[in-house]
Order: sequence, then structure tokens, then C-alpha cells
Amino acid sequence: MNAPRPLAPALHERTAEILRRCYRYEPPADVLARAVRMLATADGHLDAAGRIVTGSRAGRRT
Repeated sequence: MNAPRPLAPALHERTAEILRRCYRYEPPADVLARAVRMLATADGHLDAAGRIVTGSRAGRRT
């Protein structure tokens, strides 16, 4: 069985500029991973332990 291929999202120019100017000493993949985790947590898709929320609670902000 093949492992899933990593996503390679295309960045808007503004996002790329923020990465270059504000996070120049961090790997872009690490910064984007942290941002997605923070967004998913804020949107209620992850619980406090970082697990994906399923069922009727998914997507609810707490």
C-alpha cells in the first residue's frame, strides 16, 4: 500500500511574502503546519489535545 503523498499547497503571493518577511528563519512547512493547527483549533475542528473532533461537535467554536 502506498503512503499518502504530502500536500503541496499553492500560496497566494501575499502569504508567500508573509512567510519570507516574518518567518524568514523558520522552514515554511513548519510555519504553515502551526498555522493550520491553530486555525483548526480556533474553528473547533481540533480538541484541546489536538485530536480531530468528529460528530455533532465538529466545527463548533468553544
